[in-house]
Amino acid sequence: MDANAVVAPAWYCALALVAVLGDAFLPFLPSGTLVILAVLKTGQVGGSPLLLGAGVALASFLGDLLLLHLARRGAPAVNRRLERRPRLAASVARVQRALTGRTTSRTAAAIVIVARFVPAGRTVLDLAVGHSPNRPWTFLRWSAVAAVVWAAYIVSLGWLNLHWFDTEWLSLAISCLAATVISSAVVQLVRRRRRLAVLVEGD
Repeated sequence: MDANAVVAPAWYCALALVAVLGDAFLPFLPSGTLVILAVLKTGQVGGSPLLLGAGVALASFLGDLLLLHLARRGAPAVNRRLERRPRLAASVARVQRALTGRTTSRTAAAIVIVARFVPAGRTVLDLAVGHSPNRPWTFLRWSAVAAVVWAAYIVSLGWLNLHWFDTEWLSLAISCLAATVISSAVVQLVRRRRRLAVLVEGD
């Protein structure tokens, strides 16, 4: 196999994994789009969807773990961000109250998993847990599950469109549109569920 056929797609995968890791801190990063692009670029490499999915899940979980660690240590950069963005701070406080109140394990799991599909939901959740006095073990367990769920979803979306459409640009456009529609639908569903609405209140 031509070396360029492997090296070039590897760069797309590396960029996608960095974005997935970083969007815990910078939710505006187009991590989903970059993962889909990586799927399209590696479509001819055997086993690439599984490997990419595993990498995306790991990067997603590590991003949560890192932001959680910084928040629990009271990192100045994290505290400054909350001070400069009162709406973000208010969202963090709401989610924190929801998680530390009379919340069943099932509801807590739903909040953690759904946060992956809500814009900036992952950031708000990580900061809320990081500033909570409770131990984060339960959160980390469900964070790992959420990472796997989101990785399977976004990689499958790219893979399905890769096989449904003949051109790469059309596959990318349809995949990104579908991801946006699904994300919007999740936000609307969350708004109607009082126990999950803390993720999107004040938007």
